[in-house]
Amino acid sequence: MVKKLMVVALAVLLMSMTKGDGVMTKENGVYVVNTATLAKDVRGYRGTTPLKIYIKKNKIQKVEALKNHETPDYFEEVEAVMFPMWVGLPVKKALQTKVDGVTGATMSSNAVRENVKRGLEYYQKHK
Repeated sequence: MVKKLMVVALAVLLMSMTKGDGVMTKENGVYVVNTATLAKDVRGYRGTTPLKIYIKKNKIQKVEALKNHETPDYFEEVEAVMFPMWVGLPVKKALQTKVDGVTGATMSSNAVRENVKRGLEYYQKHK
C-alpha cells in the first residue's frame, strides 16, 4: 500500500512540474494562445489555418497567422481585412462580434473565425 501511495505521489509531482499543454503561454502580462493543436481539425481551403492570438488585460492585442498552405493572395486579404476587426476588443465582446469574411476566400475566412473562437474560449477557460 505504501508503495502505491509513493507512486501516486510521484506521478502528481511530475505532472505539476510540466509546463502545460503548450496552447497558451504568458510573458510580460501578455497571454499568447496558439491554435495549432487547439483547432487542428479546422480547415481552410488548402489545410489548417493556425493562429496566435495575443491578449493583454483581457483585450486582444494582435492576431497573427502561423504557417499555412492557403493561397497567399487570398489569405493576405483575410489577414488585412479580418484580423484588425478583433484588435482592441475585450475577449467577451470579440466572441460575440460577427466578423465578415473575405469574398473569394470563404473557406479561409470561416477557418480563421473558428480558430479565433476556439482560441478565445480556451483563454477564458484557462487564464
